[in-house]
Amino acid sequence: MIRMSHYPVSDRDGTPIGPQAGSSWLSIVPNGIYKLLVYIKKTYNNPIIYITENGVDEVNNTALTVSDARFDETRIKFHQDHLFYIKKAMEEGVDVKAYFIWSMFDTFEWAAGYSVRFGLFYVDYVNGYLTRFPKTSAIWLMNFLDKKRITLKRQAPEDEEEHGSAKKAKKQ
Repeated sequence: MIRMSHYPVSDRDGTPIGPQAGSSWLSIVPNGIYKLLVYIKKTYNNPIIYITENGVDEVNNTALTVSDARFDETRIKFHQDHLFYIKKAMEEGVDVKAYFIWSMFDTFEWAAGYSVRFGLFYVDYVNGYLTRFPKTSAIWLMNFLDKKRITLKRQAPEDEEEHGSAKKAKKQ
């Protein structure tokens, strides 16, 4: 069994490998998870794999209202695209048993403090009560998990050889 986290670095030899997330060290490269899963299958005799952590952050823009900050289409697109590639790997025999999103709530990040937000739920750090509000990604995930049969789009997100469709979400 292998437990893995998946966070692509921002560049390879100084060349960006995909659109940048909220943190300068993190890129959005959905097909990278597919390549890693297939590599693990071939290299380690197809072990059971638990993806224990995968997520994307956004800069904590304190100028936004709570309502505006909860609109996180980039995160939805990120997980849709990653799930597409995980399903593709599973169809090729990779033995993935679980996928955990980082993170349920916005948290204090070790290297960034409160300057970025990874959560499916917005945490109001200002009001003194740490009130939590579901972001659009939390509602998307609830609806996704509620389906009897999970279907993912048949087409690869944008370009399999490039960076996936997260860059579309960044442009909006």
